[in-house]
Amino acid sequence: MNPALGLLSLLYGAGFRARNTAYDSGMVKAKHLQAPVISVGNLSVGGSGKTPFVILLGQLLKDRGIRFNILSRGYGRATRGVAIVDPNGSSRQFGDEPLLMTRHLQVPVIVGEDRYEAGLAAEQKFGPQWHILDDGFQHRRLARDFDIVLLTAKDLQDHLLPAGRLREPLSSLQRADAVVRMSEMTFQAPPGKEVWDVRRGIRVQHISPRPVAFCGIARPQIFFEQLRAAGIHPAAEASYRDHHAYSERDIEKLIDLRRTSDGSGYVTTEKDEINLGAHRAKLEPLSVIPVQMELVNAPNAVDTLLRVVESRKRPA
Repeated sequence: MNPALGLLSLLYGAGFRARNTAYDSGMVKAKHLQAPVISVGNLSVGGSGKTPFVILLGQLLKDRGIRFNILSRGYGRATRGVAIVDPNGSSRQFGDEPLLMTRHLQVPVIVGEDRYEAGLAAEQKFGPQWHILDDGFQHRRLARDFDIVLLTAKDLQDHLLPAGRLREPLSSLQRADAVVRMSEMTFQAPPGKEVWDVRRGIRVQHISPRPVAFCGIARPQIFFEQLRAAGIHPAAEASYRDHHAYSERDIEKLIDLRRTSDGSGYVTTEKDEINLGAHRAKLEPLSVIPVQMELVNAPNAVDTLLRVVESRKRPA
C-alpha cells in the first residue's frame, strides 16, 4: 500500500468512527419515519449488486402484499432536492438506478440527497407505505428497522478509502441485521447476524455472434466475464466510469470500434441502456442484458425480516 494513501485511509477511518460513535451513543439522533424502513447497503464503493438486490427484495415484498416505495439519492442526476421519479424520465433528471428500479417494480421511487426528507415527501404523497432505503448503510440520519448489507469477496481483502474501495471496515457489519453474500463465498458473519446467500447472473438471449460489449458500471470486467461464461465472445470491449452519460463522441467511437473489430452488433447492461438516452437508436442491433439475482431460501429470509420489523414496531 502507498504510505501516503495509507495515512489518508487512517484519517478517513478516524472520521467515520467518530461519526458512527456519535450515532451509536445517542449523541446524534437518527430521524424516524412513520412507516418501517428497510435499508439495503454495502461496505464498498459500487459493484456489490445493490440495485439488483433492491429489485429482488421489492418483488419478494410485493409477493407478500406489502406496499412500499424506494428512497434513493439519485446518484449522477443533474437535478437537486426531492423528486418523485417519472418512469419515462431521463437519467439526467433522476439517476440511472432509480429509473431502473421504478421500471422493474412499478412502485414509487423518490430521490433526494436527504433520504429523511425524501421519506417525508413519500408519506405525504403515498401514505405510510414501507420504505426501501437504497444504498442506506452509511446514511445514518434516517433510522431503519432492518439493515441489509451486501458483501463481495473483494471486500474481504480490501482497504479503506482512498487506499482501497471500502467506505467502512468489516467490523461495521456489527450494525447489520442481515449480511448478503454471493453463494460461493466463504465468510463467517459476526455472531447473531443473519447470513443470506444470493446467486447472481445474466440472462442471455438474442445476441449477435460477435458483438461489441460496452458498459459504464463499477466493475465492468465482471460483465465481460459473465458474457464469456455464457458463450458470448465479444469482438471488442469498451468500459467507462460508473453511471457514465454517453455523448455523441462516445457513440461515434463505438460505431468505429464495431467497424474496426468486424463486430456484428452491440451488447450492454440495462443501466447503460438508460444512460444512452436518445443515442440508443444509433447502436443497432443492440442487445440489453438484465442482471438476475436469486435469494437462496427466500421465504425464510423474508419471514425473518417481517418478524424483526414487527418486533421493532414503534407506538403510533
